[in-house]
Amino acid sequence: MSSSPNSNDSLSPGDMVSVVIEVARGSFVKRRPSGSVDFVSPFPCPYNYGSIVGTLGADADPLDAIVLGPRLPYGLRVRVQVFGCVDFVDGGVPDPKWVCGSGALQPSDRAGVERFFHVYAGFKRVLYTLRRSSGGRTACLGWVPPQS
Repeated sequence: MSSSPNSNDSLSPGDMVSVVIEVARGSFVKRRPSGSVDFVSPFPCPYNYGSIVGTLGADADPLDAIVLGPRLPYGLRVRVQVFGCVDFVDGGVPDPKWVCGSGALQPSDRAGVERFFHVYAGFKRVLYTLRRSSGGRTACLGWVPPQS
């Protein structure tokens, strides 16, 4: 069990982690880990989106995580189980998206999460174009390991 992982290599399905909610399910506002507004989406986020406490990704931010289940308030810290990871590249930098929650991961949850991150990658590419900032490829590469 990982209590204070420092990279995505130290997380595994079944581990328990603490996640701070930065975007409540249904929210239109995406915040940075500092709390400042990153962007306002034209669509509500279908998941609670946040970061895993005590971790650091290749982008120098805490590892991203979504928490399945009902809406959780911004700023809440929850202890949840790691279900898996969606491989994501953001501006050429590895940016894995950890999928967490309580209970069991359903096949429909897994498919929905992967669809969401494919759409999210497209939205981020548009955002980078509008901001005239692109450090490289932004894409959802699917589950790690790939679903068989």
